[in-house]
Amino acid sequence: MLSARYRPWHVPLFAAKYGWLHARRRPVLVHFEVTMRCNARCDFCDYWRTEESARAGEHAAFADAARRFAPLMITFTGGEPLLRRDLEGIVAAVAGAVRLTYIAVITHGAMLTVDRARALRAAGIDQFNISLDYLDERHDRARGIPGLAARILDLVPRLRAAGVDAVRFNTVIKDDNLDQLVPIVERAAALGAGVSFSAYSASKNGNAAHRPRPAQAQELQAAVDALLAFKRRRRGVIVNSDHYLAAIPRWFRGEDLGPCRSGVRTIHIGPSGMVRRCPDFPDDAHWTAFRPYAPIRCSECFYACRGESQAPLTWSRVRDVMA
Repeated sequence: MLSARYRPWHVPLFAAKYGWLHARRRPVLVHFEVTMRCNARCDFCDYWRTEESARAGEHAAFADAARRFAPLMITFTGGEPLLRRDLEGIVAAVAGAVRLTYIAVITHGAMLTVDRARALRAAGIDQFNISLDYLDERHDRARGIPGLAARILDLVPRLRAAGVDAVRFNTVIKDDNLDQLVPIVERAAALGAGVSFSAYSASKNGNAAHRPRPAQAQELQAAVDALLAFKRRRRGVIVNSDHYLAAIPRWFRGEDLGPCRSGVRTIHIGPSGMVRRCPDFPDDAHWTAFRPYAPIRCSECFYACRGESQAPLTWSRVRDVMA
């Protein structure tokens, strides 16, 4: 979803920059993990157990790293990035360091307000990605934050009314939310938001409880088919590529989907400046000593950052992302 900072004529420029970065084996997307702390209590993630000392990283250091890689896209993530009261300063420093870069923040949404969103938008955020796996209190229980789903669904129209109109739901496909996937897309469409899906993985802390079971194979396939059909009817709501969505049931069945290019087209930079090829991998080196990664044979996850890096770049895919 194109933010107010860019216009449709920027799309060819983004495509050209993508090609330039890809040809030089430079990351297209850099995730800045500005804190490893989180105040949610998701059972598939241990970030909420992280000590206060994990908060680190100065504005200039993030800006220097952004200038070094000059990626097409930057996301601020964590942990929960809104725990950093200085996030606006970090965003402004990074936004000022790189030209033609689309900047997003990924949040569980409990701490996001209209005023904070306005301040982050003014600092340089183009898009707000809010985690949403269910439309009801199941989401509250999954995140350990009472009233969270209702709060998110109430906040989005108020954000749009305030001029913050590039909002996307990040939805993880699990065993118990297959019935929620199409309703989430329909609610997003009604709210003027988008949706990005990702497949559940136990790789963060070994909790496989939410992985769709073999007995659910037909239900999962039907849900994915419904998402693909929705994309054909209405462009610009579901931002995933057809290629990625169609591959999700195959990955859950255990099929080999080829090498993982996470670390080639995407990298993660932690609060202390250390680089990881994937959020579930250990640190490798400080970004100042970064050396390009090579694809690896890993099938532990099929997050969107992995699956989308395998999808071919087509004009329809660019339009879906930027619509």
